[in-house]
Amino acid sequence: MLSPDEFREKYPAEDLEAELPDSPIGSLRDLQYLYGKLYTLATTGGGEYAPYLTPDAAGDLIDTDNSLIVVRIDVSGDKPQLAADLDPVLVTRYTDDLVQQVGHCKYAAAAGIDHSVTHQAGRNSDPEKLARYAKERLTKWAVDEVVTEAADNHSDGWIIERLAEVGEDESALETIEERITQKLGGESATSLLTVQVKTESDGGYQWPGDLDVFNEAMRQRKLSKLVTKNKANDSSGDATDLVTGLPARTVGTSEDPQNYFLGKQLEKFPGLDIEEAWRSHPISEDAAITVMNAETFVEACTYRTFGAKVYYLPYVFGRLAADKVHRLYELLYQAVEEEETTPIENAYKRERDKTIEEQDFRFYVSAVMPHQMSRYDVFGETLNGRLHYPKQLAITHNQFVETVSAFDRDHYTDWTAPLPTNQNWGLLETNDEQLHAVSTGWYFRQTFAERDDDEADADDPRIEALVSVLSGQPIAVDVLLEEYVSRIIDDEGDDEEYEGFPSFLVASQFAQLCVLADEDLNLLQTADPSKDQITQQPSYDTSIMPSLDEIPIADGGHPAAPKLESFIDETPALSPGHDDDPDSMTSQRRGAFLLGALVGDIGSYQEYSEDRSTTLVDQYPVKSITRSRIKKVTQETIAKTLTYTRQEKKQQGNYPGTKADHIVDRLRDTILNPDPEDWEIETDDLRFYYALGVTYGMNDHPWNRDETDANESTTEENL
Repeated sequence: MLSPDEFREKYPAEDLEAELPDSPIGSLRDLQYLYGKLYTLATTGGGEYAPYLTPDAAGDLIDTDNSLIVVRIDVSGDKPQLAADLDPVLVTRYTDDLVQQVGHCKYAAAAGIDHSVTHQAGRNSDPEKLARYAKERLTKWAVDEVVTEAADNHSDGWIIERLAEVGEDESALETIEERITQKLGGESATSLLTVQVKTESDGGYQWPGDLDVFNEAMRQRKLSKLVTKNKANDSSGDATDLVTGLPARTVGTSEDPQNYFLGKQLEKFPGLDIEEAWRSHPISEDAAITVMNAETFVEACTYRTFGAKVYYLPYVFGRLAADKVHRLYELLYQAVEEEETTPIENAYKRERDKTIEEQDFRFYVSAVMPHQMSRYDVFGETLNGRLHYPKQLAITHNQFVETVSAFDRDHYTDWTAPLPTNQNWGLLETNDEQLHAVSTGWYFRQTFAERDDDEADADDPRIEALVSVLSGQPIAVDVLLEEYVSRIIDDEGDDEEYEGFPSFLVASQFAQLCVLADEDLNLLQTADPSKDQITQQPSYDTSIMPSLDEIPIADGGHPAAPKLESFIDETPALSPGHDDDPDSMTSQRRGAFLLGALVGDIGSYQEYSEDRSTTLVDQYPVKSITRSRIKKVTQETIAKTLTYTRQEKKQQGNYPGTKADHIVDRLRDTILNPDPEDWEIETDDLRFYYALGVTYGMNDHPWNRDETDANESTTEENL
């Protein structure tokens, strides 16, 4: 395949534009046609038969020993025969300069000869099998029904007829077998098998690619498969080609790089009559062949995640100007050459310095769940994918956890930030792999409920979320909350094997939720008005937040009170300032958060000051929190708080106020009206914000107890 520089040199702007469709990309078929055209130009070049060749099929044989076996036939005399003036069998190396000349056209079916007279043997075939394949160039391919019909209609058809005559000569066939066995010395080989033909007594032996009749027979044989595949007898007819818009003979059972429009896809075409498939999906013969040639580029722009194949296919938006198509070819070539990175990352490296106005590319995005070799489920499909969304999501996430007061310890000199951070958690620290995480789906694998990828299905929320981000479509808040809570409960473990509270997981989920709510990305949605506040972007300070030391505390209150107040006020899902809607669940959600914060705070006190192995955090895991239980849990937690308050007063004398009173006072105000028995908040909503509160409370302490404890917890959670 030509490098981008070689491609530009061979196809300057004027020449390239002459090869391109006149209309812009408007469908997946248009995109595949453009890919197929570029691939053909870059491999077999232009010309009538170039799209029919399959140069990649035997690409791994290039420059390998015994990779090309040639039978030489002399048809220049009255009686056709094996070459007498040269060795009738040549065993040599298949090289780059022979790709065009052997004219190989692979037929993908396991049983059957290739479309071209040149045939590819299986890997490490023994000499006997290779000899059989070599003889079949004369005994099988030359007498194939489609090939003989093509020969009948071609002025040089007699050449193929003479080949068939040699195939009837038993002594010639024995000679072929003996020579091949002798030349291979009994060793197996992976080879292409073909012929060279001498048609003039004073001429040389010509390759199949140099003889039009061989090319035409190859072409007709390949076309025949476009109308008979999938048990169709003749799925062809005259219609308007959906790619070119011109009248043409259209075919109904052509191959598809994505197995998307095959006749077997009955769910795509309900009630499809395979014989009439050319009507429901009319594509001309030449366009069908060009589309098939898109496979190399299509597969290069594909990656697997969550048991599905994700297609992220770049294309030029608008007019197919040569300069843009040259850049597109660079992207496709890079995708073929670099297997370690996703096409999204490659595109970003190429296009990151361009402004939105300068970005000419769009992306076809879909996720495909293969069930059989030729039957896929396609979902999440769009032609309007933009590099902007995965790239900006990665950038926004890094900026968010680095700068906002909710995660940034630099805002606080003596007290912890509201939520913990840790360099071992990819969503809690900035990192250079964030775009890779987003584009591969790892971004959601870290926070969503875990599943067995071997049993993944089209309804996997992780895939839906990934495709949504790639295509710029919002994700439903309900899906996130359900997935988040399910993962938290799983990570907490069951009653017998409690694994500790996953505070870093919850902090990661919350960071993700906040970033998806970014007003520029707008990747969150809900149809439930009670969850509108969750879709709103938090307004945490980034650089002007005063430290706690700078905030005057006139009445000697708890030093963490201003932090709690600002965190709640700046989180729309919790803030009293977002309670204008009487149906809002904000106050109930805030109540769940404050209860969690108190449980986390007291649980942390029990662990570090009381040296208790079982704390309130263990006693009230997330899965135990329901609307019917929250009042009882609140009463028991406050009672425990008062117990520790009295205990500390005895130990310290004049203890100021109630322990954790900055939480208790707000909790009392919030939890009483309305009474929790009248709450309407949904369980996942309730549990997630309770879990967020627990995370907050566990992390709400002076810095003198910070990093060592946090690191120890991280290590335990990662085990």
